[in-house]
Amino acid sequence: MRGIKKFIFEQPLWRKIAGGIVLFVILYFTFGRSKHTDAGITFAARRGRLEINVLQGGSLEALESQAIKCEVKGYNGIKILKIVEEGYQVTEDDVKTNKVLVELDSSEIQNKITQEDINYESNLAALTDARQAYEIQVNQNLSDINASLQKVRFARMDFDKSMSAETTGGIINQLGLDDDLAETNVVKVATAMESASTPHAALGGGAADGAASAEEKAVMADAKASNAIQKAMLKTADPADEAEATLKQVADSQAQVQPKPIAIDFSKYARLELLGDGEMKQKMRKNEDDLQVAQKEMSQAKTALEGTQRLFAKGFVTKTELEGDEFKYENSRLKVQTAETARNLFLRYEFPKTCEEALSKYAEAVRELDRTKKGAISKQAQAEAKLKSAEGRYKLELRQRDELQKQLQKCTIKASKTGLVVYGGGNMNAYYYGGDEQIREGALVREQQPIITIPDMSKMAVKVRILETYIKKIKKGQQVRITVEAFPDKLLMGEISKVGVLPDSQNMWMNPDMKVYLTTITIKETQDWIKPGMSAKAEILIKELPDVVYVPIQAVNTEGNKQICYLAHGSRQERHEIETGEFNDEFIEVKNGIKEGDKVCLRSPEDSGSKDKKNEEPAEKKKENAAPDAGKKTK
Repeated sequence: MRGIKKFIFEQPLWRKIAGGIVLFVILYFTFGRSKHTDAGITFAARRGRLEINVLQGGSLEALESQAIKCEVKGYNGIKILKIVEEGYQVTEDDVKTNKVLVELDSSEIQNKITQEDINYESNLAALTDARQAYEIQVNQNLSDINASLQKVRFARMDFDKSMSAETTGGIINQLGLDDDLAETNVVKVATAMESASTPHAALGGGAADGAASAEEKAVMADAKASNAIQKAMLKTADPADEAEATLKQVADSQAQVQPKPIAIDFSKYARLELLGDGEMKQKMRKNEDDLQVAQKEMSQAKTALEGTQRLFAKGFVTKTELEGDEFKYENSRLKVQTAETARNLFLRYEFPKTCEEALSKYAEAVRELDRTKKGAISKQAQAEAKLKSAEGRYKLELRQRDELQKQLQKCTIKASKTGLVVYGGGNMNAYYYGGDEQIREGALVREQQPIITIPDMSKMAVKVRILETYIKKIKKGQQVRITVEAFPDKLLMGEISKVGVLPDSQNMWMNPDMKVYLTTITIKETQDWIKPGMSAKAEILIKELPDVVYVPIQAVNTEGNKQICYLAHGSRQERHEIETGEFNDEFIEVKNGIKEGDKVCLRSPEDSGSKDKKNEEPAEKKKENAAPDAGKKTK
């Protein structure tokens, strides 16, 4: 009954007054043989067919419809500049010609696009600068590594020059310098840097589109080259953040690398068969030759001296000749000592010094190459990080520009389906969206707010809200008689297609004490005059009682668990306890306690005798009290 009260309260004032007058006249003159007596208004109990139904008002809606919503993002909303008039019939020609249904204000989006164009050019320049800096760093690293590699090669040549390649190779392997050189990955690094330093296509300034632009291709080429270099240098898989990983690895490796001390006893290599054709062999051979020459000269001088001494003893030579041979012998002996000293000094000092110096230069060149490589990794990682940062900003700018272009396109809504244009979501409640103003030109709409709806007129329905008192009687598939308020002389038939499982949350928010269930009634017929939003009455046919006694529902009173009815006998009223059954919005079945023709009072003696309207119980309240108990007894 709250639904009936709500329906009545929603009517204009003049309708309420007219309805009250009509109801009074009907009750007074035409309800059975009712009349006004001293006992109040009475009604003669009837016997006959009683339809058990539920009458509820609602509005027409389409079961299926295309809702065109605002897809422009933003919290402040966007203004409607132009909108097709409500009720316009979208035709096939409108769909083919892309007729504009709604035009939204795009001035703010166009301003953002202008600003994004400026940011785009700035980020494009920054990306170009970062890419050039990256290529410069790659080339510089390549030059530094090649220079360090050359120093290593020359130092190795000097070392091999002093000693044989076989001997120096054994010494280098003993010290592990070949392992240090292998860890630098010189060839791989140089190859990767040469491939990365290949010039890319020049960046252009064209607008972003669906295809890959010159800018995006250049960025992708830079990313691939950078990844190749990092993988070649680090010999690891591509990490999530290569720049940070590279810097961390360089720091760790530099902290762990310690110069290896050179402690080699080169005296054991001071043999001609171990020195090959090296410079040290030549020097050692010269010292040996000088010693041998001096020794031969000394031997000859000694022989000559001995012969002269024998001749001098016999008096064949003079003393002067003897002294001359003695001087030659002493001179040759001194030369032998000088040659021996020179050889010993060479073997003890010059040979190990020269060899160790050459080895140290080679080891230092290897370490310098390692430092150069790590420095190149660090510098290139920083250049790559800057390049990736510029690339990220550039791609973000491209996405933002693309998104703004899409938002600009969404400001113009074109026809894509034929049908009738309805503002909002297609029903009376859809004119407003979260308390916003009505859909019209100049109104503000927000994201996901329905602007217009194009319903499918071939499948119409009535949505009504059923009171909690009657919801247990409503079943899917029940037949319904529908009357449209604009065409009261035309009757439509329908059936219940959906019954709400839970109370309507929107109605509970407005009136927590009244619980109603949203029910959908599908109209079986298709009529051109049926339009969405029309008010309609739905009479749901629950069942039909063929032969029962029934009285108006306001004649039944509830006292505890008993149903009471007052019969009129002249000027007095007689109290009767009755048993009730099924009921509808007007009448209730009486199973026992009243027979056909009994005059029942529509108001109890207390209500008739009291002049205090504040204590009068409304008929709607009586119906609610009587209805639940009547239903229990029926069961």
